[in-house]
Amino acid sequence: MGIPHFLVIPYPVMGHINPLMQFSQLVAKHGCNITFLNTEFSHKRATSSGSGQDNLKESRIKFVTLPDGLDPEDDRNDQVKVLFSIKSTMTPMFPKLIEDINALDKDNKITCIVVTMNMGWALEVGHKLGIKGALLWPPSATSLAFCDKIPNLLDDGVIDSDGLPLKKQEIQLSPNMPPMDSDNLPWVTLGKVFFAHIVQEMQTFKLAEWWLCNTTHDLEPAAFSLSQRYLPIGPLMENYSNKTSFWEEDVACLEWLDQQPPQSVIYVSFGSLATLEQSQFNELALALDLLDKPFLWVVRPDNNNKVNNAYPDEFHRSKGKIVKWAPQKKILNHPAIACFISHCGWNSTIEGVHAGVPFLCWPFFTDQFLNKSYICDVWKIGLGLEKGENGIIPKGEIRKKVEQVIIDEDMKARSLKLKE
Repeated sequence: MGIPHFLVIPYPVMGHINPLMQFSQLVAKHGCNITFLNTEFSHKRATSSGSGQDNLKESRIKFVTLPDGLDPEDDRNDQVKVLFSIKSTMTPMFPKLIEDINALDKDNKITCIVVTMNMGWALEVGHKLGIKGALLWPPSATSLAFCDKIPNLLDDGVIDSDGLPLKKQEIQLSPNMPPMDSDNLPWVTLGKVFFAHIVQEMQTFKLAEWWLCNTTHDLEPAAFSLSQRYLPIGPLMENYSNKTSFWEEDVACLEWLDQQPPQSVIYVSFGSLATLEQSQFNELALALDLLDKPFLWVVRPDNNNKVNNAYPDEFHRSKGKIVKWAPQKKILNHPAIACFISHCGWNSTIEGVHAGVPFLCWPFFTDQFLNKSYICDVWKIGLGLEKGENGIIPKGEIRKKVEQVIIDEDMKARSLKLKE
């Protein structure tokens, strides 16, 4: 028996690649070998942004790639398109890849395949070849529980066969779990094609011997009371240096932070996928001006490195710094940060919790509404935002809520306690 050899396969978005990379580094420290499978497109993006993947070559982590089946100019923000292209392109090529990897070192063949959400097809191929499988679920364990309980939600008449709520109501999977608005179920914003995909994925994941969750029992105990299968192995917070990124990180912003007073800076970042409509972008920009506090705002370029939004004419940004992409963990742990305006993606959520920073919650889709209810209602370390009648969050509301978060000493104390 050789050394355990993991073939790990993330869906190609940063919220999946990063936790799987952190998992890989931890497993490698325990003396295991890792082969990390990226799509050609995302591997090229990550290496051209200088994210440090190439520095891992000396370690026990090796990189391989397969094409995602899309053309360079295709819109990779269309997740349904990406998902089905990957599945149809990679599945037939996958057995040969395994064969080639195993041929390189016959004593250290692949012993386990680890996938994230949307890559269940690899578990099916592995299962046929007699290779054990594991699921690493990148969002919260609660969101896994919701997907796992879809058959119950169908049977109880909560949702229809397209995953849409039959009536507006509050849903609780267990008495200790925060109630969830039926309109905010993790799949509702993604449409019926994606819902059908999730139903199929959850069936496929039963082939995996382990369901690993990037969380800890303390953060969401109610989720773990629902199933023995969910294994908390997180939060995965491995070293800062090898963070995979699709954009070059602006490290100069750390020097700028060094010059700001303690607990004075508003940090704004909506992760790697969410985008703001122009009118909403304007309100946020003007709110940051109104606050008259230093701010660090991540305004991400699109896939072609263009910025999507134009700044309003009356925006001064005199106290702020705007960057395309930033070393988020280092920023959140910087003493100058006062609060985090976040989309509440799970990675950002646990990074903020881990840094003891209070939140202003601005969820966009999927599991982000669930995470918001943990932040605001369960852990009580953040506030939500109310939209105006036009569906836009007005600048006055943003300003008011930021000021409330910043002066709330109890919330700060709870954030620090949760950090411990």
